[in-house]
Amino acid sequence: MLQASNVSLRFGKRVLFEEVNIKFTEGNCYGLIGANGAGKSTFLKILSGEIDSQTGSISMNPGERMSILKQNHFEYEETPVLQTVVMGNKRLYDIMLEKDAIYLKEDFSEADGNKAADLEAEFAELNGWEAESEAATLLSGLGIKEDLHNLLLKDVNGSDKVKVLLAQALFGNPDILLLDEPTNNLDIDSILWLEGYLMNFKNTVIVVSHDRHFLDNVCTHIADLDFGKIQLYGGTYTFWYESSQLALRQRTDQNKKTDEKRKELEEFIRRFSANVAKSKQATSRQKMLDKLQVDDIKPSSRKYPFINFKPEREAGDQLLSVEKLSATTDDGTPLFTNLSFTINKGDKVAFLAKDSLAMTALFDILSGHSKPKSGEFKWGVTTTQTYLPNDNASFFDDSSMNLVDWLRQYSVEKDESFIRGFLGRMLFSGDEALKKSNIISGGEKQRCMFSRMMLSGANVLIFDEPTNHLDLESITALNNGMIEFTGTILFTCHDHELTNTVANRIIEIGAKSHLDKLMTYDEFIMDGSTKAQRAAI
Repeated sequence: MLQASNVSLRFGKRVLFEEVNIKFTEGNCYGLIGANGAGKSTFLKILSGEIDSQTGSISMNPGERMSILKQNHFEYEETPVLQTVVMGNKRLYDIMLEKDAIYLKEDFSEADGNKAADLEAEFAELNGWEAESEAATLLSGLGIKEDLHNLLLKDVNGSDKVKVLLAQALFGNPDILLLDEPTNNLDIDSILWLEGYLMNFKNTVIVVSHDRHFLDNVCTHIADLDFGKIQLYGGTYTFWYESSQLALRQRTDQNKKTDEKRKELEEFIRRFSANVAKSKQATSRQKMLDKLQVDDIKPSSRKYPFINFKPEREAGDQLLSVEKLSATTDDGTPLFTNLSFTINKGDKVAFLAKDSLAMTALFDILSGHSKPKSGEFKWGVTTTQTYLPNDNASFFDDSSMNLVDWLRQYSVEKDESFIRGFLGRMLFSGDEALKKSNIISGGEKQRCMFSRMMLSGANVLIFDEPTNHLDLESITALNNGMIEFTGTILFTCHDHELTNTVANRIIEIGAKSHLDKLMTYDEFIMDGSTKAQRAAI
């Protein structure tokens, strides 16, 4: 059990939390959500003791151990991978060091023997004899091959370092597990493994994530940080989102009577109550929903951008043909070879690859930003394309340009009120639209790029990781905009929910071959025959 009592934190006049009271109990997984800047990561740091709140206290049951996913792998650069994982249980690791030091003493005394015996007993109680085996199992589950287990962490690539730190947090069956964006840089197989692990984890988990599908799969509760408070909802992120949107619509509907609103909310709760699932989550969600009162459902203060791509004209039947296309890295390493496919009208294609450079190389080629090593491609004469690159820094180099002037350069209509209208859709209203374009945040730059794409009126959209830097609200708005778009989309995205709800076709590319399937993302990753084919790419 982990409890926050009357916790408050302010930065000057800005209030992050005001007398927050919340209890996290054993057997539940809590998804901590909130708008960007609401203080989700800060609250995790307060729970872990890394920073202090100005009022209130944090308490947990005596003898319980807390584990935290750390983001700073440089702390362990000179440490072997397997040892880094075992260090996740600090008490166990300290015992290992202490007893080894005693056994190495030349003048081993009777007192040393007694101390060593006590340490050995505690070591066994902490399951120390299985420590290396457990650490190796965690690493293997996350896709870290055995030949990497004894390397120094500095000799492991960046994505594998993230997996090592995640294994460190999971090691030793902690009583309380705090995870801040655990799916960042994980491949789909590792995410699926982590989902399965957490769904069967018997202790307390608190997780911050922008991955809606992940939150829906692992969470028994949603802890919504809003208005300086945290309110608990039993169920998935989707339940929280739909219920808050329903409450918001009802608040703005002045003509609907109170009794009608109450019946609508009660029916909504019943519908979700009848649909709870997912092993251990089912019981906790059901109990929470049974206790939920209509008055507990509140509208959110979140603001969602309005993302709506409208093609100026409909494309013809000839969209795109790609013939024997090949690309390499700067040092000549193959990214894909003899890649051939035809894009049909209305296709929304998700591209996958084990190496993200392959997707970026393909999209740069198709958008005319670079040349292939060999092969050719041809766009249909009725197509118009607009491209969101993975790295948009070059679009924001001019320090003299505010956002109105920045967007105006991509618009046929130059009137300032028209430009401000588009920026307003992206939540840049009033003086926000006069910010300098070179100092805005990564998420704000992405929203500006969406405005640029909307103004283009293109009938083919190309996205390279469009959810990078976005908060949940912007991801949801983008997801809806891509679903509603009537043209063709080529994209790669690490957001599971977006990929599964947008794509009707999956193309996975590799250095030697590729796989092309007319199916959803979930069908693609779960299909047995497809798994075998993927392994050969």
